Amino acid sequence: MALYAIGDLQGCMAPLERLLERIAFDASRDRLWFVGDLVNRGPDSAACLRFVRSLGARAITVLGNHDLHLLGIASGAAKEKQRDTLGAILEARDRGELLDWLRHRPLLHVEGSFALVHAGLLPEWSIEKALGLAAEVEGALRGPDYVELLGHMYGDEPSRWSDALRGIDRLRVVINAMTRLRVCDASGAMKLSFKGEPDEVADPRWIPWFDARARRSRDHTIICGHWSALGLRMREDLLALDSGCVWGRALSAVRLDDRALFQVPCPKGRAA
Repeated sequence: MALYAIGDLQGCMAPLERLLERIAFDASRDRLWFVGDLVNRGPDSAACLRFVRSLGARAITVLGNHDLHLLGIASGAAKEKQRDTLGAILEARDRGELLDWLRHRPLLHVEGSFALVHAGLLPEWSIEKALGLAAEVEGALRGPDYVELLGHMYGDEPSRWSDALRGIDRLRVVINAMTRLRVCDASGAMKLSFKGEPDEVADPRWIPWFDARARRSRDHTIICGHWSALGLRMREDLLALDSGCVWGRALSAVRLDDRALFQVPCPKGRAA
């Protein structure tokens, strides 16, 4: 039995099929972890969603910002953007089942020495703290008032964590950190407008979240995606797996037992 972590799909089903062939994936014994953003920008978002859902307990995916955006559009809490490629899901006969399944995915999954999250964790959060905060958001997403959360999750403020935060501000900080974070400043404040490479930051005091000096989650290897401009980054405490599949680069998988890397090339997504 092998466990593989796979980078952002973003609707790129054909590369996923080639990658699974490359690793000789056997659904009867192997497991897959996905870093989120199963959908959007690529051509086959519905197929990606259906496939991962079909694996049942053999696959775990955390929620990414594009996954939450899909839920927001479907609920009427958000509007489609010009480059979205979500129409096949929104018009599908099994739309309800797919969206309900997606809404019940976690923000953070922890198993052994690994923690799976789409974007990142704020420096002051231990893994235990982050699990509790993720559970708060997951409870709201799975509850009867989830549309209200989806309608108010957009925005960059508050930019940093405080235990005093309550209500939607508290949930928004957690969502932003776990699904949008790339860099933060020395105080731990998120700089969510930044999307470039680490050496392109506008302020030298901004640092990748995983390099924050006081980061309390270093006792686990964080497996994440989201930051395609960062690219593949593998080290003892970090496996950053967004190698830019939808941008025409590669789709990556890491076998967690021995950290062996597998990649397949990708055509550029039609809305990348």
